[in-house]
Amino acid sequence: MTLPTHPGPVAAARRANRGHDSYDGIEPLLAELAELAAHDPRRGPLRELCLRRCLPLADHIARRFTGRGETYDDLHQSASLGLVLAVDRYDPARGTSFLAFAVPTIMGEVRRHFRDRTWAVRVPRRVKETQLAIGPVVEQLSQRTGRMPTAVEIAVELELDLIEVTQALLAGNAYRTNPIDSAVDDESGPVSAQVTEALGATDPSYELCDDALAVAPLLRRLSERDRRVLYLRFFENRTQAQIAAEFGVSQMHISRILSRTLAALRARALRD
Repeated sequence: MTLPTHPGPVAAARRANRGHDSYDGIEPLLAELAELAAHDPRRGPLRELCLRRCLPLADHIARRFTGRGETYDDLHQSASLGLVLAVDRYDPARGTSFLAFAVPTIMGEVRRHFRDRTWAVRVPRRVKETQLAIGPVVEQLSQRTGRMPTAVEIAVELELDLIEVTQALLAGNAYRTNPIDSAVDDESGPVSAQVTEALGATDPSYELCDDALAVAPLLRRLSERDRRVLYLRFFENRTQAQIAAEFGVSQMHISRILSRTLAALRARALRD
């Protein structure tokens, strides 16, 4: 079955009812704008008129990119910036229609928005560009084959290496990240819980590390004997009697050294 190449009466009627777009025939105004000097008072109002007439073009292009994870407002803002660049850079002397020049300029600005501002994790520029090109190709191949295309089919369609396509597909996971405090469904009931509540408790080693960092400079102020007693008791796990035997003193004397030293360390740590 072949489809007709000429437009049907319904499509023709729709175009007839739609009329002309506001940017049709914009070239004479742009030519007049190009002839005005930068300081000419007529330039500002004329430039604004051109931008207002061409604004629907930015709207059409922004809507083409909706449904890809970005809000319409952000896309419209990027497309409008592209429109400003197109109006300012258009050269009527080249004889090219404004539409042929503006569409690639605006679409390039929207693609740049996707490439540079919408990734949650830093990804190489080449991978970003490949990832953006995969979306339209997947749609085309899906319509053609009636199923999701494989990475090999995408690589053949884009004429790229399979490794590049695979990297771009994996990079898609870095496009958006879920906030750690977002709500998730709780199996125990209808009340939603935060992700942080399912990640486990606080590691006690953090508190131990803080304590060690706080006490380290205080330990350096102790006498060599007191540091040695603490080391034998808490790092080698010796008993007070064993420590006393090494120093040739009584166990009670070692007990008093430990009590006095620990109390002094605690007081200095809390004071500091």
